[in-house]
Amino acid sequence: MAKTPHPTSHEAVARAHEVFDPIAEGYLARDDVDIGPMFGSEGVRVRGKVFAFIGHAGDLIVKLPEERVDELASRGEGARMAIRERMLREWAVLDLSHSTRWADVVAEAFAYVDRITPRPPR
Repeated sequence: MAKTPHPTSHEAVARAHEVFDPIAEGYLARDDVDIGPMFGSEGVRVRGKVFAFIGHAGDLIVKLPEERVDELASRGEGARMAIRERMLREWAVLDLSHSTRWADVVAEAFAYVDRITPRPPR
């Protein structure tokens, strides 16, 4: 019996965007939200600070409080993001197998980054 080939990065990213893009569109309708660069990708950001994006492997990457990242990792629902073996405290990675939770986790990320990002003076 032939094995099913693993999707390429390009295929995984395309599938991830099928899930993520409709979620992101809901945030882009808000005044302080736009798209900007992050780790070689484009992320959804609030007042210039990225809170969610799709990584090069087709995973959702979100900024959350360190305790929440620890919780997701301990439950096996996500992992701490690493760059060149350096673990990032406030960035979690969720793969496509957890895509049914992506909308909720993106909402958490938005709320967190919205809370910690200063609003410009009026």
